Amino acid sequence: MEYAIIVAMLAVIQFIGFGALVGAARGRTGVQAPAVSGNEEFERYFRVQQNTLEQLLAFLPGIYAFAVYVDPYWAAGLGIVFLAGRQIYLRSYTKDPASRTVGFLMSFAPSVILVIGGLVGAVINLL
Repeated sequence: MEYAIIVAMLAVIQFIGFGALVGAARGRTGVQAPAVSGNEEFERYFRVQQNTLEQLLAFLPGIYAFAVYVDPYWAAGLGIVFLAGRQIYLRSYTKDPASRTVGFLMSFAPSVILVIGGLVGAVINLL
């Protein structure tokens, strides 16, 4: 279980890092808060952070449920794929948003597997 928790915490740390990148982009581009538009570079970093937040909503409960009801090592492994996918998403989206597909799928697919697997595992455990 510890491996899955470590990976989950790394995902939160990654998200915090993405927030720092948004702040740095805000400073570089002069986009003053509360504005979230006005400069394409800033908007790309902001969208990466927001999409990551959206992904975390499924990923975090999914990794915990999967670790408890299915297998903590597989949960951690899928979580590592998620983390790598988010990094690829960051790099590709900030260069060219049209190239974000691989990173998106590498983080979306593990989240879906974790959520569905965790749900099925919990239901089986209940029966």
